[in-house]
Amino acid sequence: MTSRSRNILIVVLVAVGVALPVGWFVVRVAPGIRVGTAVVSKTLCSGVLVSGLDPDQLYAEALLPNPGQTRLAKRLKYRVDRDRREVVATWAGRFESRAVFREGFGCVLVNGPGWDGTAAAVVTRQTPAPAMVRPLEIEPPSAKLEAALDRAFAEPAQPPFRRVKAVVMLHDGKIIAERYAPGYGADTPVLGYSLAKSVTSALIGILVRQGKLSVEQRAPVPAWSDASDPRRVITIDQLLRMTSGLAIEESDSGFDPVSRMLFLEPDMAGFAERSRLKATPDKTWEYTSGNTLILSRILRDTVGGHAQDVVEFAQRELFGQLGITTATIEFDPTGTPVGSIYVFASARDWARFGQLYLSDGVVDGKRILPEGWVNYSAAPTLDTDYGAGWWTNRGGHGDAADRIEAGMPADAFYGSGNLGQRLVIIPSEQLVMVRLGLTHSPNFDIRGLLRLISDTVSTLHAVN
Repeated sequence: MTSRSRNILIVVLVAVGVALPVGWFVVRVAPGIRVGTAVVSKTLCSGVLVSGLDPDQLYAEALLPNPGQTRLAKRLKYRVDRDRREVVATWAGRFESRAVFREGFGCVLVNGPGWDGTAAAVVTRQTPAPAMVRPLEIEPPSAKLEAALDRAFAEPAQPPFRRVKAVVMLHDGKIIAERYAPGYGADTPVLGYSLAKSVTSALIGILVRQGKLSVEQRAPVPAWSDASDPRRVITIDQLLRMTSGLAIEESDSGFDPVSRMLFLEPDMAGFAERSRLKATPDKTWEYTSGNTLILSRILRDTVGGHAQDVVEFAQRELFGQLGITTATIEFDPTGTPVGSIYVFASARDWARFGQLYLSDGVVDGKRILPEGWVNYSAAPTLDTDYGAGWWTNRGGHGDAADRIEAGMPADAFYGSGNLGQRLVIIPSEQLVMVRLGLTHSPNFDIRGLLRLISDTVSTLHAVN
């Protein structure tokens, strides 16, 4: 039996009331249930109080289809308190998890001892300057692109459903197609999940442009400073490219180290930094949000050391420059941005971010990202289809060959997040495509995305 199957079996046994030894329950089962309630409280808090979504619909679409949540559902309860701006979730009346909303910082888990630094981390924030207004020009609707959107939003007769929530396409910087599901609109901030890794990469890039960091330098992590520590050699490049060699497995089982990091640890980056080295840095590739949390701590400390410093830096140097007005970055209780998954923005604002990469990091003649950063980000790592915070078709490694055959151009690269959040950059077509959803199908409907890209490119070629 695999580890994942064993963990699912444990949850099933608990859910149906099978008696288990107390010690074994505490060590093997309780952490998974605590992760489960934390996922619910955090997801609903952000979904309701940042995105303005209906909590019951969000629970039904985003959480309940997950096998672990399905098994916990019978005894799981949640309460949304809009007056107190918090969400509390419990399982069988126990394992309480609470997430609270703080203006400008989104939601944060506050689950008991060790989590009390939240207030100190954020209450002294200053109000960042508003973003410059950069309205996007909208082209007249195209019948062929509308038909392509019809196909993208169409639901199969049986689950898993696509649940596409928003699509925005930019061609030459103009909106050529756009559609939203009920409950979503042009100004709805949507959780990007791992699209956040692309934003974190951009913020690191800005610090590189400013001369405050270098991708070749050893990661400035005090916990690794001892000359005898083998992790001391890990570079910022290796953290961006997921080649650090650190043992921070990410399997989304609820029992893996990344699940514990994101939902049970008040100091997420500190937890990731304590991971042992299991492989020589730069020799193997393993995707894990732990690398990005370490980068997030480096980002925080470089710009001033507090959550409000990160908010002001991101607003001043990135979001404000692009005209992004709906972005929210969320933090852990230490004031470290959760740069692996917790960035929200509207579909149009995700498209504005993508346009920065299509424009080689330049906006209105002003360089935001370092020269060469876009190609650096899209260059494949080792023999994989991952770059530096982005997935890439360049090099044709991994699944890139299949994507290219399905109609995604060879120069394309894209950000990708859980449940089908996708931000695609295609320089050869001057095209940016945003697809957001709550999709539980295998690979989060990547085939539907590839069909939409193929349909769009064919339409553009026919017009030209």
